[in-house]
Amino acid sequence: MKFDTRTLILMAAAVVINIIGGQIAHFLKLPLYLDSIGTILVAILAGPLAGGITGLVTNLVWGLILNPVAAAFAPVALVIGVVAGLLARAGWFRTWWQATISGAIVAVPSTIVAVPIIVYMFGGVTGGGPDFAAAYLLAVGQSLVQSVAFSNLGINIADKAVTALIAWIVASRLPLRLTSNFGFFEHSRV
Repeated sequence: MKFDTRTLILMAAAVVINIIGGQIAHFLKLPLYLDSIGTILVAILAGPLAGGITGLVTNLVWGLILNPVAAAFAPVALVIGVVAGLLARAGWFRTWWQATISGAIVAVPSTIVAVPIIVYMFGGVTGGGPDFAAAYLLAVGQSLVQSVAFSNLGINIADKAVTALIAWIVASRLPLRLTSNFGFFEHSRV
């Protein structure tokens, strides 16, 4: 599929938004990631393929320039963009509450993809928000995979719900002259 210039510019801007959001969350030690706002925004406006590529490129670039751990999660970012785009195609980004639910839905497949990366590449510890919860669950008798899965799913549901809501707010507030160029956005218009 070919992307027009506007879509490519949107994707590039979204990569920057993702990295800035992720870095802010990291520096402020927030219990959220906030590194997929741009990915979900692109998915809403331009579809699952554009959203998936945006997520993938974000993590690869981020991993090269600032945070090597981010590159390992490129498949997770790809899944976030694709699933958010599919939900947008199904009309699940028309209202604020649908966007929030969509974010929670996105959390499930992103967790499924993230858990093996966390467990097998990083031994269950990435230095991120869910590490404490995973350590606690491990200490009370859960397996490493279960501990990582439960703790990661919990933070992912909150993070992706907030992230999807922010992306929806931005998309719904963009001027019509801009969004009219993104035909895919018709699926999310009220």
